[in-house]
Amino acid sequence: MELTRKDFPETFTFGTATSSYQIEGHSFGGAGRTHWDDYADTPGNVVRAENGAVACDHYHRYAEDLDLVAAAGFDAYRFSISWARVLPEGRGAVNAEGLDFYDRLTDAMLERGLKPYATLYHWELPSALADLGGWRNRDIASWFAEFTEVAMTRLGDRMATVAPINEPWCVAWLSHFLGGQAPGLRDIRAAARAMHHVLLAHGRSIEVMRGLGMSGLGGVFNLEWAEPADDSPEARLAADRYDGLYNRWFMGGVFRGEYPAIVLEGLEPHLPAGWQDDMGLISQKLDWCGINYYTRKLLAPDPMTPWPSLKEVPGILPKTYMDWEIYPEGLFRFLTRTAQEYTGDLPLYVTENGMASHDDPVGDTVEDEHRIAFIDAHLAQVRRAIANGVPVEGYFAWSLLDNYEWSFGYDKRFGLVHVDFDTLARLPKASYHALARALTENR
Repeated sequence: MELTRKDFPETFTFGTATSSYQIEGHSFGGAGRTHWDDYADTPGNVVRAENGAVACDHYHRYAEDLDLVAAAGFDAYRFSISWARVLPEGRGAVNAEGLDFYDRLTDAMLERGLKPYATLYHWELPSALADLGGWRNRDIASWFAEFTEVAMTRLGDRMATVAPINEPWCVAWLSHFLGGQAPGLRDIRAAARAMHHVLLAHGRSIEVMRGLGMSGLGGVFNLEWAEPADDSPEARLAADRYDGLYNRWFMGGVFRGEYPAIVLEGLEPHLPAGWQDDMGLISQKLDWCGINYYTRKLLAPDPMTPWPSLKEVPGILPKTYMDWEIYPEGLFRFLTRTAQEYTGDLPLYVTENGMASHDDPVGDTVEDEHRIAFIDAHLAQVRRAIANGVPVEGYFAWSLLDNYEWSFGYDKRFGLVHVDFDTLARLPKASYHALARALTENR
C-alpha cells in the first residue's frame, strides 16, 4: 500500500467492520427467527436460497477472528448486535445466552486492545415483529427502544461508540420499495412509513442511551454519489431525486430535522399523520457521523414509470464484482459535503468502505491486489479531505471476513480474510497483509 498510518493524524482510528447475521451463525445460541430467515426461505430471493444459519460461525470462532483484527494493527472493531439473539421475540423475554455472547465478545475486544464500535441494528428484524408490520408499524420505535435498553444496560459501559441503525436507506427504501432485501416489499406507502419510522426508532434509541448516561453516540448512513447520465435538465432532476431519496432524506432528518422537498413531493401523501411532530426526537444531538461509501450512480429520467420516474444507467468506470463503479472521489465529495451542509465540526468516520471480488486461493495465498488498490485510492481521498479541514477521525474497511452477502448469498466476497464456507477455515488475503504492514510498521 502507498499510504501508511504515518500519513494520518496520530489520533486517527483504523478499524474493520462486520455484522452479526452475516458472520455469527444464527442457528446458534438461542437466537430467534428473523425476517431474513423468512426471506431466504422464499424461492427466488437469495442465490441458492442460502441463509445465515452457519455463516462464518463467528459465534464459536470469535476469538480467532479478533486475533486477526488485532494482529493486523487495527485500533477498533465495528460489529453489530443481533436483536433476535438478545430478544428472540423482539421484546419481552431476554435470551441470556445471547447477551452473554456479546458480553464475552466485548471483553475479548478489550483484552486485545480493540475499541468496540457497536451497531444495534444491521437488518435482522425478529420475525415476531415483522408479523406485526415491522418497520411499517410506528410501535417499532418503542420495540427498538426496549432492545436498546436491554443491550446497552449490559454492554454500554464498555462501548467506544454506538450507532442505532446501519444504513437506514437499505432498511427502508431498498427493502420496502425496491424489494431487494427483507421483507422484500414493493410498496410506496410501506416504504414512506419505513423511511420515517426507521429514523423515529433511531431517535428513541439515542434517547434511551442518553438516559443511561452514555456518550459516543452517532448515526451511520450509506451514501451513493448521484450524477446525471447526460446534460439534460431531465437527467439532472433524476439525479437530484435519487440524491434526495438515497442521501439527503436520512441526513436531513437526523441533522436538520427536516426532509428534502424534492422527496416530500412524492412521499408526503404516504407518510403517517403527524410525522412533523417527530422531527425534534429524530434530530437530537449526536456525537459523530458515520459514512458507508462504495460507489456512484448515473441517473436518467424514466417518464413511463410513476414517481420518482428515474432509472440507473451503466457507467464507464471500472467496476467491482457487485457491478458497482469504482469512484474514489465520491468519498471526498461526500465527506466535504456532509461537514459543510449537515454536521459542521462533528467527527466523521468512514464506517464502511470496500469491494467485492471473486477471490480464489492459490496454495496458501489469495492475491487481491485490486482490493489493495481500491483501499489505497479511497484512503487517499480521506487524507485529501483531512488536508482540506474536514474532521475525519477514522476509517473502517468492509469487511474483516468473506461473509453472507444478503440476497447474493456467499458468492460476493468483501473480506480481507478468505473464508472457505465448507471447512470455515480462515486465510488472510494479500490485502490483509498489506494493511497490516501499513498499520504496524514504524508504529
